[in-house]
Amino acid sequence: MKIMLISGSHRMNSQSEKVAHYMAQSLLDNGQATATEVFSLAGNPLPLWDEGIWNGDAAWQALLNPLSEKLAASDGFVILSPEWHGQVPAGLKNFFLLWGSGELAHKPALIVSISSSDGGAYPVAELRMSSYKNNRICYLPEHLIIRNVESVLNADASKNNPETDRYFRERIVYAGGILSAYANALKGVRESGITHSDVFRFGM
Repeated sequence: MKIMLISGSHRMNSQSEKVAHYMAQSLLDNGQATATEVFSLAGNPLPLWDEGIWNGDAAWQALLNPLSEKLAASDGFVILSPEWHGQVPAGLKNFFLLWGSGELAHKPALIVSISSSDGGAYPVAELRMSSYKNNRICYLPEHLIIRNVESVLNADASKNNPETDRYFRERIVYAGGILSAYANALKGVRESGITHSDVFRFGM
C-alpha cells in the first residue's frame, strides 16, 4: 500500500514539510503503509492552472504526467495545509485543479492542518468544502490539527513540549491506522467498476 503525502506550504523548509516527513515515516514504522512519498509544493513547482491542460499542451504533459502516475499509483493521501490568514495556501488549492482523470478519485485522504499557534481549523473546513468536487478525493471523517507546531515532532527532543509532542505522536498513529483501513476498503469500491462513468465526469 502506497500513501502519498502532499505538503501544501509554498515555503522552503516549512513546518508542514517537517510534519509530512514525520508522518511518512510513522506510516511505515507502524505497518500502515508499505511505501510513502512526500510531494512538497515548496517553491511553487506547479504553475497556475490554465486551459493548456485541457488542450493537451506538451509543456503541461511533461510537467504533470510523472506526478499523475505517482498519484494514480497511490492508495491514499495525506493532505497537509498550513493556515495562512485563515486560509489554505493558493498553491494547494491550485493542486486540486490539476487532476481530473481519476488520479485522486475515490481514494481516502487525511487532512492535516498546521498552525504555529492555537489556530488551524479553517483549512480543514475549506478543504472539506471546496477541494474534492471534480477530482473526487474522499476525505476521512478524522483529521488532525497540529497546533504550536514548532514545539512538536522535532528530531531534537529538547525542542519539543514533552506532553504535547507525545499526544500528537500517538494521535498520528491513530489517524494513520484509520487512513490505512479506508485505503484497503476503498480499493474494492474502485475495482467494482461502479465509480467509472464517462457521462458523469464532474461532481455536482
